[in-house]
Amino acid sequence: MLTAAVICFVLALIPCILFIRNSTALSVPDLSLERPGVSVLIPARDEAENIAGALKSILAGGYPALEIIVLDDHSSDDTARIVSEIAALNPQIRLITGATLPEGWCGKNFALHQLAAAAGHDWLLFMDADVRLSREALQRFANCTPPGSPALVSGVPRQITRGFLEQLLIPLIHFVLLGFLPMKRMRRTTDPAACAAIGQLLFCRRESYLAAGGHAAVRGKIHDALALARQFRQCGLRTDLIDATPLASCRMYARAGEVWRGLVKNAHEGLGAPRLILPVTLMLAGGQIAPFILRALHPEVSPVAAWSAAAMFAAYTPRVMAAIRFRQSWLSVLLHPAGVLLLLIIQWEGLIRQLLKRPVLWRGRPAARPAANELP
Repeated sequence: MLTAAVICFVLALIPCILFIRNSTALSVPDLSLERPGVSVLIPARDEAENIAGALKSILAGGYPALEIIVLDDHSSDDTARIVSEIAALNPQIRLITGATLPEGWCGKNFALHQLAAAAGHDWLLFMDADVRLSREALQRFANCTPPGSPALVSGVPRQITRGFLEQLLIPLIHFVLLGFLPMKRMRRTTDPAACAAIGQLLFCRRESYLAAGGHAAVRGKIHDALALARQFRQCGLRTDLIDATPLASCRMYARAGEVWRGLVKNAHEGLGAPRLILPVTLMLAGGQIAPFILRALHPEVSPVAAWSAAAMFAAYTPRVMAAIRFRQSWLSVLLHPAGVLLLLIIQWEGLIRQLLKRPVLWRGRPAARPAANELP
């Protein structure tokens, strides 16, 4: 048991150290004096509850060289009507209607592909409808535009969580990103394996986007942002990750079922990928769950208890740091082992669904439309 406790400590210490190192490297862009033209591109499928708030947050910043294009992706609610009413009073806003989803395309990727084709400015900000920009967000993104800057920049907005499952699972995004991403390697190389991206906010130059093949090059990928970042890097273009906590906020999912299905949807292209699932399970179960079990089984003063307590401290340290810096739920910190356990279950469900070719339905349709030669 002593050996097991020491191994647990090592498995907990590795992401703890990496999280601390990465958190010091993760910065917020300064305000820029430049005002390059920016096209804010928003895919919207049944977003009547969100779209008005997203548009108003962008307009509130008063950014001068701006166009906002919303693609209505065959919504069954009032999304198009709401956008049209706001656009009638704001000429920066334009509504376009999505074409029929072709074979082999993921729905969101096709929507983003159409939005990029309609954009009129040199800089593209892909943004989800549930994101709310701060007044200074576009000015800060503009600081990522000088020559020599990364070709694609992504950021994690402040995550608004209200329901129990939201509070338990969504804050783990920062823990996984900063605890397992080799950020120095990401910035030093263009290795596709050493990158991360969040689809809620993606900022890039149109020229680089086209050079990398855009969303057409990742048309069938469910995890659109990560796939696009890897595609950029395969083409020799650098990508980066910033702290977008002061730039934007987002309530990703409003219901427990959405939380679960949304995380399962992306799992098999992230931590739940076949080549990652076993080492990820070992790292997370051994470093973030097992120490708490060992400590409960050994409440006495002993070497096993000491090493288990040290592993628990290493597991909790990044969660406490994240809660303070990224304004996360303290419930998620308190129930950290339970959250990690559920995250692992989600990763395995995502992989199994992929192997069985049973995709998660999202917004009333499969996340991707299979090509004609693929099995249903």
